Amino acid sequence: MVVERFSHRKLYRLPDAIANLSCGITSQLSGLFMRILAIGVYEIVYTNFAFFTERSWLYWLGLFLLTDLTYYWAHRMSHEINLFWGGHVVHHQSEEYNLSVALRQSSFQVVWTFAFSLPIALLGFNTIDFVLISAFNTLYQFWIHTETINKMGWFEYVFNTPSHHRVHHGRNPKYIDKNHAGSLIIWDKMFGTFQAEEERPTYGITKPINSWNAVWANFSHYAVMADEIKQIPSFTDKIKYLFKKPGWLPASMGGYRSAPEIDKQTYSKYNPAYPMQLNYYVLFQYVLCLGVTAFFLFKQSQFTLGEKTIVSIVVSIWVVNCGVLFEAKKWIVVAEWIRMVLFTVLGGVCIYLFDLPVQFYFVALAYGMVSVVWFYSISNLRNEKVSVV
Repeated sequence: MVVERFSHRKLYRLPDAIANLSCGITSQLSGLFMRILAIGVYEIVYTNFAFFTERSWLYWLGLFLLTDLTYYWAHRMSHEINLFWGGHVVHHQSEEYNLSVALRQSSFQVVWTFAFSLPIALLGFNTIDFVLISAFNTLYQFWIHTETINKMGWFEYVFNTPSHHRVHHGRNPKYIDKNHAGSLIIWDKMFGTFQAEEERPTYGITKPINSWNAVWANFSHYAVMADEIKQIPSFTDKIKYLFKKPGWLPASMGGYRSAPEIDKQTYSKYNPAYPMQLNYYVLFQYVLCLGVTAFFLFKQSQFTLGEKTIVSIVVSIWVVNCGVLFEAKKWIVVAEWIRMVLFTVLGGVCIYLFDLPVQFYFVALAYGMVSVVWFYSISNLRNEKVSVV
């Protein structure tokens, strides 16, 4: 964002960045319930069926290469299998390309992709070691989500770079399903999915979601699938529909729908108008939400399964409201009033249950009063909407 200010480039839009971070939050929350299962299965395979267990420098090199290779195939299949795409599409929905997009992650992708790593467990690579290298692989991919870095010379031949990954996020037909690499671009070159960046891509998915709702972002593709699968008459074709490429339909319904060309003259990003003051109100709510979420995630081991579920629902409602407020939908005004009152009361209940100092009651009350007055003033401005980037 500092680079954006000094270079006078528009790299971020607040509603989009909020939606991206919110998808990251919902992904972390769902991970409390799903990633443990994925790592648990890996540990079972490693403990009971591993072929080798010795460590050396070759062990670490092999683990790095195998982790990156299995990531490539899991990622590639997430683009080429309709059912799996529903778990990955969230990451591609943003029409921007910046570091916040790196944090836009799906809540369900792990369900479809964790099995790709099980051969690594079978070969004898320790679970903790695998988690460590996987984390580094994921961390590497953060910095490549940027438009501020152009081509990188010799580095481009071996490693994934911003240029390579911009292609991956493009919705231009020539860029669809290319450059699935994690850290090393060599896999795309070996398996025929490499595409060099030529013109700058148009980002997003072929049918834009047109929403800042983080929860809907995770279910939107499955909603489309449910609607289309009802229309497919043959049971065999219904099964094919699940595992064929996104866009596939049986010949009787028109066959495969390829990605449409982009008309630069008519294309425009989703950008509903809203009052300027809403920026500051949402930022206020969002900073508090991030604080609560961070505290919860760091302390999650101290919560019961039921408590984790309740907190996850509360935070999900919070981030959904923060995003949808930018869409100016009628129902969100009512939903935000209800949320403010319920969260203020819930805060008081939590203070009582955890026997916190009386000062915290005043904090909860102050939050409720500030939120109510502030949102009331914004609600009176909603007829004078101004689009703010």
